[in-house]
Amino acid sequence: MTDPLPGPWGAALYECRITHVRTTPLRHAFQHRTYLWLVDLDRLPRLPALLRPLARFRAVDHPGEPGLTTRQNLDRYLAGQGVDLAGGQVLMLAQARSLGHVFNPLTVYWCHDPGGRPVCTIAEVRNTYGSHHRYLLHPDPRGRAEVAKEFYVSPFFPVDGHYRMTLPPPGARLDLTIHLERATGRAFTATVHGTRRPANPTQLLRAAVTHPCSTLAVTLHIRLQGIRLLMRGLPVHPRPRSCRAHDEKVPLS
Repeated sequence: MTDPLPGPWGAALYECRITHVRTTPLRHAFQHRTYLWLVDLDRLPRLPALLRPLARFRAVDHPGEPGLTTRQNLDRYLAGQGVDLAGGQVLMLAQARSLGHVFNPLTVYWCHDPGGRPVCTIAEVRNTYGSHHRYLLHPDPRGRAEVAKEFYVSPFFPVDGHYRMTLPPPGARLDLTIHLERATGRAFTATVHGTRRPANPTQLLRAAVTHPCSTLAVTLHIRLQGIRLLMRGLPVHPRPRSCRAHDEKVPLS
């Protein structure tokens, strides 16, 4: 289990550097900086009114029933997978809705039993079509797990291969890695490296000024990189109909 979350809001902020490296069929790499929140789903931060436009945590920004909380929807999902946390802590790493916009390509949940022991990890992936998919993982003590790719994310990759994920619970440092392995070898690697800060008014304002419109910037960055890949002649793989029926839809905003 992670260390107790610092700060008056019982949450943490991570100043992050995110890198993407594509190795086949052509090499393409980029990185960008942003900030992420680590929150307890049972104790979501209560910000002062003047700061709420910079950070809102809404259940409708994640899969599930709109009338339920994020925690309730996650518990329902886990129950469908035969997992019962019995009320144990769930920590979520994600961007908050900021200035009316949110886009989380990856949301990670670390799930514990009432004694604080890790039960499972969930990697929740969102694509630019407004769909989500959850991968239920049972990592080893170092946070490593493998899972088959089941969700259409990038139009430049088909739905095949498997992921090798390393998602250790964050502490003072955040270090996440996801590799996409295909029959032809490693095709893609994404990493997230960050340093923890207490979530308080000073740190939030600092992050918002350093990374203005951070959630919108993520969306624009992804689309810009897609245009660059198209201009380099990378072929597009149409979205399979089976994925369209399977995906959990939420508003893309």
